[in-house]
Amino acid sequence: MPRSVLRFVLAGALAVLAFAVVACGGDDNNGSSSSSSTTKATSSSDVGTDNTKAANVEGKKGGKITMLAGSDVDFLDPGHSYYTQGYMVVYPTQRTLYSFKPQDSVKPVPDLAASDPEISADKKTVTVKIRPGVKFSPPVNRAVTSKDVKYAFERFFSVNVGGQYPAFFSSIEGAPAEPTKGVKPISGIETPDDQTIVFHLKEAAGVPVAAALVMPVSAPVPEDYAKKFDAKNPSTYNTHVVATGPYMVKNDADGNTVGYKAGKSIDLVRNPNWDASTDYRPAYLDEVEMRTNASDANVASEQVLSGTHMLFDANPPANIIKKVATEIKDQYVQVPSGGYRYFPMTTTIKPFDNVNVRRAVLAGFDRNAARLARGGKFTADLPTHFLPPDFPGFEEAGGYDGPGFDFLSKKNEQGDPALAAEYMKKAGYPSGKYTGNEEFLMVSANVDPNKAQAEVAKAQFEKLGFKFRLRLVPQDAVYNDWCQVPEKKVAVCGGAGWFKDFVDPQSMLEPVFAGYTIPKSGLNNNMAQLRDPKVDAAMKKAALLDGPERLKAWGEIDKMITNDAPAVPFVWDKTTLLRSKDVNGVANGYTTTWDFSFTSLK
Repeated sequence: MPRSVLRFVLAGALAVLAFAVVACGGDDNNGSSSSSSTTKATSSSDVGTDNTKAANVEGKKGGKITMLAGSDVDFLDPGHSYYTQGYMVVYPTQRTLYSFKPQDSVKPVPDLAASDPEISADKKTVTVKIRPGVKFSPPVNRAVTSKDVKYAFERFFSVNVGGQYPAFFSSIEGAPAEPTKGVKPISGIETPDDQTIVFHLKEAAGVPVAAALVMPVSAPVPEDYAKKFDAKNPSTYNTHVVATGPYMVKNDADGNTVGYKAGKSIDLVRNPNWDASTDYRPAYLDEVEMRTNASDANVASEQVLSGTHMLFDANPPANIIKKVATEIKDQYVQVPSGGYRYFPMTTTIKPFDNVNVRRAVLAGFDRNAARLARGGKFTADLPTHFLPPDFPGFEEAGGYDGPGFDFLSKKNEQGDPALAAEYMKKAGYPSGKYTGNEEFLMVSANVDPNKAQAEVAKAQFEKLGFKFRLRLVPQDAVYNDWCQVPEKKVAVCGGAGWFKDFVDPQSMLEPVFAGYTIPKSGLNNNMAQLRDPKVDAAMKKAALLDGPERLKAWGEIDKMITNDAPAVPFVWDKTTLLRSKDVNGVANGYTTTWDFSFTSLK
């Protein structure tokens, strides 16, 4: 799903921007008042394997692992990928400027970059030094330069590539307000030499821009090779992508990704040009085969638990989660997702344009029933707002008790029909229920647990008199073909989730609920299509703040969004991952997926 992650660092309360503050000589007191806002790489309870210890275990070199997954990646292209499955492939195959070690999803480390970013005193310039000795995989076979990173950013803004989080970099001078036709130069990105890239900003946004340099867009793309693919709409670089990380999608002499069979499998093999001396990743495995058509999650889970050399990607059905949590405690890990799962209601489709209708839905919704569909208490807490626990801004938004709205409180976790009826009456329905004859469309994945949770959601809407048709499609199609495509008129997405892009409240709220992020065309992350001018203005102001002021501002924004009721947040969950007994599976707390670069055979 979109981060959909899909993810630097103030110490403590704004842990996301720590290296950036140090780089510009910032005050250590900025945002350092709360240690509770940092995100742990693994859960402290119900964890079958201590992932922190697993990441430090010396792995066995060599071997092949097969991972069973219920859906394909969104894209292999780092300029387009914004989906959890895509991140699982992007990070072991690409060297982003900064990235996260498995045991620390809060503080990023230099990856393609040689050191922490340098932020000017006025916070309008960010300078990054590129690590020497990193090479592209075949057929490019040359050293990476700063110009390759510059081109990666420029192509990101092209409609042909379709970068999905442009708001994070909109403050760069010359960054286009709308996707460009073809790849256009960006005046605010300079490369004074092959090892240096400089980002000039229109405003004092150096801290959040530096924070966002962990995103896949910062992975280098060789213009001399990719230009011909990017000239097409859509770009075909996705099936010719080259790597800089320890692994690559198997390709032929012309660069065709023969190891990628859409909807079926992805074969990751070693990148022969990868130099271990330049990388912190051990990359123990020789090969990872991802089977992306394991649509029966029950069968796939049992195969992994009883088999050898196997992994299961994420969140098995509820009965399997209970089984591993109570019986097989050494073959799973749980990683705090750093996000929320929700049912967005499209606010441009009547009657969901009426805030009291939306509040009625939240008031009457049995959120615990939806949680049970995902595994119950073993998997998640029930939300009272959007920012998740142990995340910057969580306490400022109300903590576990929430902002205090009666329609989304701890008191009505199982729904309050009487309160829902009151809000429906406020919306103009005297009976307390919807009386129209329309049939609305809900779309969700055709595999559990998303299938099961969507069936629960459909029943909850129908309690209020709505008529819904539930369409079940493959997981990757939920977003790319339906929920993120406004023209499809999906009234409710039955399987949405949003997880940290980086550990900062802006990344958790802006892409999902800012009206100014809704594109004129292409995929839309604001699936509720919320356009609240007050929320938008508050976000733009809060984006430039630091430290406690920033957390307070984003906490208030979370309250404003919750009051708008654009979606039903139903779990703050943990991601459950399964492994065979002979696999030393290591999860990455940032991507909330298996980390192929640290996982090994026993």
